[in-house]
Amino acid sequence: MTTSQSDKAARFRALHEGPRAFVIANPWDAGSARVLAALGFQALATSSGAKAGVLGKRDGKVTRDESLANARMIVEATDLPVSADLEKCFGDAPAVVAETIRLAAGVGLVGGSVEDATGEKDRPLYDIGQATERVAAAAQAARALPFPFVLTARTESFLRGNPNLDDVIKRLQAFEKAGADVLMAPGLPDLAAVRAVCAAVSKPVNFMAGIKGKSFTVAELEAAGARRISLATSLYRYAMTNLVEAAREVKDKGTFGYIDRSIPSPDLARARPSRTTPTRSPSERNSIAFAGIVMPRVARPTRRRTTTYAPGRTSPPGFSISTSLSMVRAAGSSALEVRARVPR
Repeated sequence: MTTSQSDKAARFRALHEGPRAFVIANPWDAGSARVLAALGFQALATSSGAKAGVLGKRDGKVTRDESLANARMIVEATDLPVSADLEKCFGDAPAVVAETIRLAAGVGLVGGSVEDATGEKDRPLYDIGQATERVAAAAQAARALPFPFVLTARTESFLRGNPNLDDVIKRLQAFEKAGADVLMAPGLPDLAAVRAVCAAVSKPVNFMAGIKGKSFTVAELEAAGARRISLATSLYRYAMTNLVEAAREVKDKGTFGYIDRSIPSPDLARARPSRTTPTRSPSERNSIAFAGIVMPRVARPTRRRTTTYAPGRTSPPGFSISTSLSMVRAAGSSALEVRARVPR
């Protein structure tokens, strides 16, 4: 039975109020969402960078319609609650921010974010007054919804040339007063900064993992006071890393060793069950062992199509698709080499 949006929203809010920190994983399409759900993650979130990559665009260049279409796809892939990285909410005016929140709810999301980055090189951050006004508009729109939408307000200070912890805390405190449910400051440099932020506000703090040298363990972050830990583009980037390595092996060496390291297709299929598959118990979920992240499905070529794969040689029909599928599997083969553990 499909879970209602209200039920998802209640579950999502309860995760923030639980006794432990939780990890919210970031898929980029329906297939990766189902893999993460099968692994036992309790909630999902979109990533602006990952969805941009899927569309062949740069982060920050995705339209609102494209962003919401990606979110809808992920929402419909599983029965997990999904929050969205809505960037600056695709406009400067508070009215545009509010409309984005309403549209986000309309595609099934139960949470979303608004940030203080302008997207402008000469003025990378909104001043604190304008930023707070925008958060207030988002909060008002969220409160008007018929379910408890979880609004995350984030300051991009550490990522946009303003690494001033005092200013970061001042902004987050203002966002909290404006009605944000969760607070976030990507790029915090160390655990001392995490502790300072968490101590300065009363609402749950989301820590963004994914930056080299600035990604700490779940236990360390929980001890520092973080309540939610997101993965940003890190899973997508790691999958792409393996895709590049596999493709380079073929192009530069003419070998296919990555195939031996890739997850077999039947295992991959089991790792991304359909939404209608009966829910597994925690013990059953813990038994799922695989090494893969789902990449976008490769279209089947027509039988008339041939593909050159070495100088002077042409593949028989169908060769290109088998190579593509194995490369897709290899792209995620070392991206998640884990035995699934259900986050506590």
